[in-house]
Amino acid sequence: MSVEPLSLALLALLLGAVVLDLLIGDPRWLPHPVVAMGRLIDALERRWNRGSPKARRLRGFLLTGCVVALVYALAWSVLTLLAGLHPWLGLGGELLLLASALAIKGLHDAAFAVAGPLVRGDLAGARRAVAMIVGRDTDTLDEAEITRATVETVAENTVDGITASLFWALLGGAPLALAYKAVNTLDSMVGHRSERYADFGYASARLDDLANWVPARLTALSMWLAALALPEARWQGVRRQGALAGAWRDAPGHPSPNAGWPEAMMAHLLGVQLGGINHYHGQVSERARMGEPYEPLRVAHIELAVRHMHGAWVVFFLSMAGVAWAWSATT
Repeated sequence: MSVEPLSLALLALLLGAVVLDLLIGDPRWLPHPVVAMGRLIDALERRWNRGSPKARRLRGFLLTGCVVALVYALAWSVLTLLAGLHPWLGLGGELLLLASALAIKGLHDAAFAVAGPLVRGDLAGARRAVAMIVGRDTDTLDEAEITRATVETVAENTVDGITASLFWALLGGAPLALAYKAVNTLDSMVGHRSERYADFGYASARLDDLANWVPARLTALSMWLAALALPEARWQGVRRQGALAGAWRDAPGHPSPNAGWPEAMMAHLLGVQLGGINHYHGQVSERARMGEPYEPLRVAHIELAVRHMHGAWVVFFLSMAGVAWAWSATT
């Protein structure tokens, strides 16, 4: 069975999971739970996404409930079985599952996979690399637009791939962290506002909004606090108070109720402007602009964005450690 929520034992396991993720990330040879989730969602979507708009929406609710409940139940059952065989097996299983819910190394490596070709002047290589992490069209992007796409992805996925998983793991161990990853995977696969998924993906998109609401805002605050320890960050006249107020002002303009918070904070901390015109399968999509263009976007901002990403999750984790410590002292 999973260790007790909000406990120091769970916090220690989370720390171990963070270290494990930083060391090995997600090796291709190791089966990943998210891959299995994706296959299940794809199979059910092909069978259930049909009929009238009302029927699609009802089946979308069924899909969301079934997948999230199944993932939680399977994780809990596996950990209970392992703990029944031996306590150390249960702890080891929980450590591996927690690590699989994190993507710190993966996000770091993906960002630098884009930055590397840009530094060498290889726009074609950078476009191929950024196409692996964004959904927008990348064939004609220049250095500034490639950088913008990468910085926006680093900011948004600081929540999706790191801090939200830590948040839900602290509240419910590996089963709840993996249930969150199921919600996140559902949203990425069917939570689009396209004709095919507008009704079927409604429940998945709304549940993802709910699951990320608190972590997104705490992540933006953590990113702001962590910037105090980054003396090499280029403020370009942007005061800490200005960054906080700017994020508060700009974040609600993002079409996502959550992604705007880390993206707006990242824009103000870097002194650049994010948002603008994107193309998706040839269709133009204009996003609200966030931040002020004190500097033109260039490849150096990718490295700075990654530093802010690391700073954010470190502060977020330390804050959770304080919560767990205080909780243990009162129970």
